[in-house]
Amino acid sequence: MGLGRYIIYTPYSVVSGFMTGIGVIIMIIQTLPFLGLPTSTGGVLGTIETLTALDAGAIDIRALLFAAATLAVIVVWPKRLQRLFPAPLAALVLGTVIAAFAVKGLPEIGDVPIGLPSLISPAFSFDILPQMFQAGFVLALLGSIDSLLTSLVSDSVTKTRHDSDKELVGQGLGNLVAGLIGGLPGAGATMRTLVNVRAGGRSPVSGALHALVLLALAMGLGPLVTHVPHAVLAAILMKVGWDIIDWGYLAKMRRAPREKFIIMLITFGLTVFVDLITAVAVGIILASFVNSRWTAEEQLKGIKQTANADELDQLSEEERALLRGANGKILVTLLRGTFSYASARELARRASPQLTGHRLAIYDFTHAGYVDTSAALAIQELIELASGQGRAVLVSGLDGHARRALEGLGVLDKIPRAHRFATRKDAIVAALSMLSDISES
Repeated sequence: MGLGRYIIYTPYSVVSGFMTGIGVIIMIIQTLPFLGLPTSTGGVLGTIETLTALDAGAIDIRALLFAAATLAVIVVWPKRLQRLFPAPLAALVLGTVIAAFAVKGLPEIGDVPIGLPSLISPAFSFDILPQMFQAGFVLALLGSIDSLLTSLVSDSVTKTRHDSDKELVGQGLGNLVAGLIGGLPGAGATMRTLVNVRAGGRSPVSGALHALVLLALAMGLGPLVTHVPHAVLAAILMKVGWDIIDWGYLAKMRRAPREKFIIMLITFGLTVFVDLITAVAVGIILASFVNSRWTAEEQLKGIKQTANADELDQLSEEERALLRGANGKILVTLLRGTFSYASARELARRASPQLTGHRLAIYDFTHAGYVDTSAALAIQELIELASGQGRAVLVSGLDGHARRALEGLGVLDKIPRAHRFATRKDAIVAALSMLSDISES
């Protein structure tokens, strides 16, 4: 359906909080293996709880020193060798070899299961088909969001642009095949993607190579990684987590708009202590509220209302001369630019027809662009208020999207066809004629 393209509208403050949160998660979770201890099963909170109750005597000094040395290798690895032999890979190979011959007894990965699962024939039942569709839809939605956010974060690091449709179609095909061998549905792995990117991966080949390596391990090469120390992996991931943190945005926090930085911090906190999807959802909602406030202020600048011709710079000299002949009895409201739900409530207040001393009201849409449903209904309220006071309402310049929106919602139903004009000048001329008829009567 092409819905993936909308992920690009995620605000940078949310992406930044998401990235920084992932970096901190990696570093916190790897703290225990860095100290030579088993990884906690409780994620971030479980790791923090274990660390707070940790006895200093439980730390494996050899593992800690080995992890620190591995981290030092990654940091000081020459940049000229980075492209041919990435620092994380060099640290992995050197650390594993040294540990195998010189520092034995460190916690290791251990045995890796070998072999492929058997094919499973899908079993369908019409009785539970609704539940199957419901579960499938939820999994597809969560997986799609997770994958596209991963792509967005990767774009931010690599300064490239992903193809959302390709990502989702590829993920769908992968999950389809995975289901046939009893696999759980998966999505883009943000942490592994960023590890890949930080190691120099920039093309789909790097992702395919990652899959082939895992396949090779499952097909019989598992013993090659059996003796990789946890301390080496922890050191590599510590550096990855540090690099993922959006230090550039954090450095700008004193100059960045306060609301944006608060959104970043909230997204960061929820990413670390709740979950990624909740963090992004809340971040986007908060960002939309903040953006709506600023959007409303900009949109409301497009409202000009007065009966004094000399106060409206948008009028031509001919229109201004005609309006002066009304002696302040014709109220003109110019609506310029875009109007949305963000400005709808204030639009109804600012453009409300102040008809004391005015006999007619003209609403001009010559320079109005997009008008959404909320703004259209606010305009309907204005027109009904003016009509309810027994004043004639004229509309001019309606065209394009504004016309379709107002006519489609029946906003103009109470305005006779004779009171709708193509140009502002025609509306002013007609209003003067109507004003003359009212005076004579």
